[in-house]
Amino acid sequence: MPLATALLIGGLLLLWKGADVLVQGAVGIAERLGVSQLVVGLTVVAMGTSAPEAAASIAAVLNARGDIAIGNVYGSNIANLALVGGLVALISPLQVRARTLKREVPAMLFVAVLLWPILCNLALSRPEAFLLIGIFVAMVVYTVRTAQGQIRDNSVAKPPPPDTHHGGIAKNIIFAALGLIGLSLGARMAVSGAVTIGVAIGLSDAVIGSTIMAVGTSLPELITCVVAALKGHHDISVGNLVGSNIFNTLLVTGTAGIVRPFLVGPRFAGGIDFWIMVAVSGGFALAAIAGRRVVGRFSGVLLLAAYVGYLVYLLTFTSAA
Repeated sequence: MPLATALLIGGLLLLWKGADVLVQGAVGIAERLGVSQLVVGLTVVAMGTSAPEAAASIAAVLNARGDIAIGNVYGSNIANLALVGGLVALISPLQVRARTLKREVPAMLFVAVLLWPILCNLALSRPEAFLLIGIFVAMVVYTVRTAQGQIRDNSVAKPPPPDTHHGGIAKNIIFAALGLIGLSLGARMAVSGAVTIGVAIGLSDAVIGSTIMAVGTSLPELITCVVAALKGHHDISVGNLVGSNIFNTLLVTGTAGIVRPFLVGPRFAGGIDFWIMVAVSGGFALAAIAGRRVVGRFSGVLLLAAYVGYLVYLLTFTSAA
């Protein structure tokens, strides 16, 4: 237990520093390439911060623990929007672009609902996993092409930006890479310590996957979004949250299924856990719409309250499941 506690604390410290370096690199990349911070948040940052979820879910299916794998995806998606989104909105109200509400947020809701027909037979087959990966690749290609169009428009409208205090493109790529490495190692340390503690106190696989592992693997998103919010980079935060949920649902679930097809419990196949994930996703979208593209502090409180309610449900009614 002392070692587990030390890993947890050390991992959190490494996460914070990694997030700081990642945000600096991501903002610099956006400036040097002439694309919006939102695009970088939806791709580079979101994919990087979703790496711990992918690693955790793959490890779970290799050990024939499908509920941990899919519970990690659901729990991470809920934690991203309710816990991370709520905390960030309390620190600094999140500003959401109109384009994001029209394109990326509906895409996030679509892929979440898509898991219902795919998992309704209580299993994820390899062909279904390839379908998820195919949709993921199509979305990434669309985002990249949109970014390329933005770069062309900017190059016509104005000359390339001069070097700023953020440095050149190579330096910023190195910073982003180092930040992602720090996030990955920090999350691995924190999750290892937290799971050891969870097993010691007798939590079930489903609860460990949906709570400890979900929150642990969402730590990169949490720390990155908090750091970005403190620096005023709202597009990085929003892109990270929405992009990470899309990547979790498609890339993490699909990759785990390709590595090894797995079974899931009814709670994750149209059961209450599935609908909680969909409701939280819809709630985040409604908060942005109601706030006229701003997720304010009051909405942040509601999102955090929803996450606390989710934890109470898990620990009270399903801890022995």
